[in-house]
Amino acid sequence: MSIKVGKVKAFLLAAGRGSRLRPITDTVPKCLVPIGGKTLLQRWLEALHEAGINEALINTHWLHQKVVRFAEKWDHSKVRLQTVFEPKLLGSAGTIVENAGWVEDAAEILIIYADNYPNMDLGDILNFHLNHDKEITLGVFKSPVPEKCGIIEVGASGEPVSFVEKPKFPQSDLAAAGLYLFSHRVVGTIAEMQRHAGIPYDLGFHVFPKLIRRSAIYVLKKPIIDIGTPEAYEDLCESIPTDQ
Repeated sequence: MSIKVGKVKAFLLAAGRGSRLRPITDTVPKCLVPIGGKTLLQRWLEALHEAGINEALINTHWLHQKVVRFAEKWDHSKVRLQTVFEPKLLGSAGTIVENAGWVEDAAEILIIYADNYPNMDLGDILNFHLNHDKEITLGVFKSPVPEKCGIIEVGASGEPVSFVEKPKFPQSDLAAAGLYLFSHRVVGTIAEMQRHAGIPYDLGFHVFPKLIRRSAIYVLKKPIIDIGTPEAYEDLCESIPTDQ
C-alpha cells in the first residue's frame, strides 16, 4: 500500500443562498451565521488549522461582499483564505474545475460543504485518505432519511459499488457527508467529464456515480450536523456554549 504525501488544499463550498434557513439568510450568508460566538466559516477554518491544512478557497455568490469582508479580517497566518465570486453558480464540481489552477501545486484536495457544522476532527479523515490506494475518499454517515441524501451502496467486501443522489428506493443508509478528499489527478478527470456535459456540474449527480469504483469510504465518528432550517440552527446554538 502506497502512502500519499504532499501539500493539501481545501475547497470550502459556500455559495448557495441557504434558502431553507430564511429569514436568517436574507441578510447573512449561511457560512457567516453565528454559532456559540463564532461564525460557521470561522469554525471550519479553525478545524483546517488544527488538521495542518493552511490554504483554503471559498466560493461566494449570495451576499458575497460580506464573505469578502470576513476574509479580509481573517488571520491568514493560520489559514490563507482566498475568495472567488461566482456570478452564476457553477455547481460543486464546476467550482473545482473552474479553480483547477489554484490546486496545481496540491497533491491532495479536501472538499467541504461549508454549510454544515464541523462536528469532526478533519485530521482523522485526512490520515485515512493518505494511507489507502484509492483516488477519492468519501466521508459518510448513517442517515435516518436516506432518500434525501446521496447514498453509497457497498459490496460484500465493504467496497463502494454505487452512488445515487436522493434515490427513491435507497439501497443503504450510508449518506455522503459533504466532506471528501481527492488526489490531484481527479481534478483532470472531472474537467474532462464536464467538458462534454456543460455546467453547472455537480459532484453528487454527475461525478461520484461514475467514479465510485475509484473511491473509499470513511464513516464519520460523529453524525454530520445540518443547520439547514431555523429549527435545526436554533437547536445547535442552544447546545454550543459561547466560549467554545
